[in-house]
Amino acid sequence: MGVEPTITYRDTHDFTRDELEQLFLSVNWSSGHFPDKLVTAMHNYETVYSAWDADQLVGLICAMDDGIMNVYVHYLLVEPDHQGRAIGRRLVEMVKEKYMDYMRIVVVAYNDELRFYEHCGFRKNTDSSAMCITSLWT
Repeated sequence: MGVEPTITYRDTHDFTRDELEQLFLSVNWSSGHFPDKLVTAMHNYETVYSAWDADQLVGLICAMDDGIMNVYVHYLLVEPDHQGRAIGRRLVEMVKEKYMDYMRIVVVAYNDELRFYEHCGFRKNTDSSAMCITSLWT
């Protein structure tokens, strides 16, 4: 029987374009096609926590905040071979710990991910809906 690898967590904004490209494309996110933009984006987020299996980036969460009341979780992704090992839950917990004194932590979840976020303590609003404008970069 093999030894389960240890996942380590980091508070960093520094990633290579290849690390981000591999992670984002592993979950079929279109932003993975723009790794240079992702590198810049990581530097612009207030909070970025990442999960590592040795030297491989396997998970990431990014959050923006207004400094006192509201936090928006923009990215949360875990490489498919590492899903189901509580990595995403731990990344969410790290954000919840940092922002425990804020009024609201917001996440926009795809419908097939609602159960995961509910298990992390989020509740779906009944009186509001997420809306967005999505443009494709050229």
